[in-house]
Amino acid sequence: MTIANLENPDLTLDEVMKTWPQTVGVFLHHKMLCVGCLVNPFHTIADACAEYDLDEESFRVELRAAINAAD
Repeated sequence: MTIANLENPDLTLDEVMKTWPQTVGVFLHHKMLCVGCLVNPFHTIADACAEYDLDEESFRVELRAAINAAD
């Protein structure tokens, strides 16, 4: 996958963390329980941001930064 796929609205949290394990730290930084959650194969980034009242675009910027830092 490429970073452009991070913008796919159907991308699940499970896919995000499996494709880019370095993003796990972003979830943990926000004290999100998504890491290891039984519903993360079904929730999207938008779902998680809504659940945790986070700005989705800002959260995506953090995810991209984590991905780019690993390159």
